Amino acid sequence: MTRSVTEWVNVTGDTSIVARESGEVWFHTPKVTKDGIDPFAIPMTGAGSTGSTVGLLDGAINLGFAEIEQRLARPEPTLVGYTVALVGAYHTSVDTPRNLRRAAGRFEELGRPEVAAYLEERAREETGHDRLALKDLRALGLPAERLVANYIPEGIKPLCKRFDDLCVEDYPIGCIGYSYCLERIAALKQKADIEKVQAMCPDGVDATRFLRSHSSLGSEAAHVEETIEFVASLPADDRIKVVQETYRSALILAEGYNHELLKSEGEMLEELQQAVGQGLPYRHGSSLREVKRAALGPTWAE
Repeated sequence: MTRSVTEWVNVTGDTSIVARESGEVWFHTPKVTKDGIDPFAIPMTGAGSTGSTVGLLDGAINLGFAEIEQRLARPEPTLVGYTVALVGAYHTSVDTPRNLRRAAGRFEELGRPEVAAYLEERAREETGHDRLALKDLRALGLPAERLVANYIPEGIKPLCKRFDDLCVEDYPIGCIGYSYCLERIAALKQKADIEKVQAMCPDGVDATRFLRSHSSLGSEAAHVEETIEFVASLPADDRIKVVQETYRSALILAEGYNHELLKSEGEMLEELQQAVGQGLPYRHGSSLREVKRAALGPTWAE
């Protein structure tokens, strides 16, 4: 009888994620058994499986977001908030192809062509996504290039820096955990979520290109499945590092996400206006009719 695969990774020092091939997942704190041995105190060394790997990766994300659950802001969505999110989306995507290719080159040097090939394919798939965010910003009547050149939401800066740093490490396997974290969360967005955003936009304005692409309606779900299969095929030490980085990236993403959600609409509007150097085509409390008139009017000079 074939023994079911069990994997485990220590992620916080006092918490390990344990996952079985069957899909069972739990969080483990160090403890001594009757035999005086903690079975999860020693890093795993065996082969992985897709069932246990997805448990580890998703468990890492859940654990990271659990850190802020009690203080997570839940404001009503607004068009101004969505605009800030689009700017953040641009910054988290603009350097992705370059960073992934840099990491791929390092793995070629290390004699790991399978990892290099995976990262090169991801780089090709992510190329041009920043332009989707720019198109969405233009659709809302904004000077997109000027805005993203002058403004990075504070909550996004640590996330961008983390990815930059990971991809220049001597052994940049952690970049896979970072990418999985962002793609897995994006894949949770459903058609109803996109429709809610579209309802905030003026009639006749399509500003959901990036959102659609980075949702369950786009390629994210397929990317998530492919990453799970690839990570499951890696040596145990690599799988450990990927899961640990998935957790760290989830922490950074959760904190940054909450930082932006805690801002008032007025604060976000002020940041956007300072970045473009003039008033926006809509203001705090604008009606959709006013926004539509502005967004469909003359294009701003870049």
